Amino acid sequence: MKIGVHPMNLHLRLAQLWPGAFGGMEVEFVAYPEGRDTGRLIDQRRFAVGGTGSTPPLISQSEGLPVIYLAASAPRPANGALLVAADSSLTKLSELKDKRVALIDGSFHTYLLARSLEQAGLGLADVERCEMSPQDSRTALSKGDVDVWIAMAPMIDQTIASGETRLLSLCGSTIPNRSVFWTLRGADATSEELEGFVAGLIDLGRAVSADPERAVALLAGKEANAEARAAWKGVITGRDWTVVPASASLVAEQQEEADVLHAHGDFKAPLKIESFRAAVGAA
Repeated sequence: MKIGVHPMNLHLRLAQLWPGAFGGMEVEFVAYPEGRDTGRLIDQRRFAVGGTGSTPPLISQSEGLPVIYLAASAPRPANGALLVAADSSLTKLSELKDKRVALIDGSFHTYLLARSLEQAGLGLADVERCEMSPQDSRTALSKGDVDVWIAMAPMIDQTIASGETRLLSLCGSTIPNRSVFWTLRGADATSEELEGFVAGLIDLGRAVSADPERAVALLAGKEANAEARAAWKGVITGRDWTVVPASASLVAEQQEEADVLHAHGDFKAPLKIESFRAAVGAA
């Protein structure tokens, strides 16, 4: 079975590096640069399964692709934040009207922004979304080209510690911010392979929790300096690596996000979300 791996999904990056991940199952890891392309690449049969934030599968479904959820990580409350420059005059979400926000639009950033704006009585239409990579976002914020940056670990802690940025709002309880693992109906994988994929992710999560130093070494690489290793250690130890099979609660979370993004105008039509088990049972 072919598994898609992009740089932003640490579970699958670790699975690719971790000896014995997925047991004796025959797998091939296919690298690709952009998680938002996951649905399209599964549809093209480049690979059978992938992992992203919560928003890309919703976008794929809105484009007519038959998304099936397989599993999800535990929530990641510290992996997303709205940052402003250290000397910014912005101090609260209600001041974001007509401001420029740097983000990876169509990732979980979009949902985090929508929910954050709702807290201040605003909507996505009240800000200007600026599509940028994390590094470009960091540069744009430092130059004053944008007012807010939606950042992820480890850059949240790094830039706050360096005095570059200041926290406006942490992901926290705003959204669950899980990784979700998914496929499409008709993808090139058997039910047994999909079950093995989920079981392997569950086992990997347990292994990382039991040996975080090994995960740090694999992700940081042999040439990493002490600062880089410390940053990766913060990422590894700062999240719950538990993975659980898709369930009614995951479906409900995805449905809530779909409804929110539809209400904000990002989806033209409402979506109905299905889980892997429900889809298999109906096949």
